[in-house]
Amino acid sequence: MEEVLIPLIVFGSMFAVVYVFLTTRNKERLALIEKGADATLFKSGPGKNVFGVVVLNIALMAIGIGIGVLLASLFAQNGMKEEVAFPAMIFIGGGIGLLTGFFISRKLKDDKQE
Repeated sequence: MEEVLIPLIVFGSMFAVVYVFLTTRNKERLALIEKGADATLFKSGPGKNVFGVVVLNIALMAIGIGIGVLLASLFAQNGMKEEVAFPAMIFIGGGIGLLTGFFISRKLKDDKQE
């Protein structure tokens, strides 16, 4: 019974979050349009490529985590405890990846504004 109940709860929760997000966004847009806001507010222009920035940050974080796992295994082979090496290097590598993504996306944003 638990084998069926747990996935139903997980997928039901994800559906509920997406549903609430989409209905709230729709109501907010309708309210702005009724007040006379410009409809171009909702269109993504050349400076609003949020999807590309998210993909860039996820990719750089994954690369950082991969490098962190690799370094952690090297540290573990050279005498460092695995319980310390793996979490530390994964967080350090992921953090460096996200920080790199932040600086790259900020540079791309500055280049588009010029």
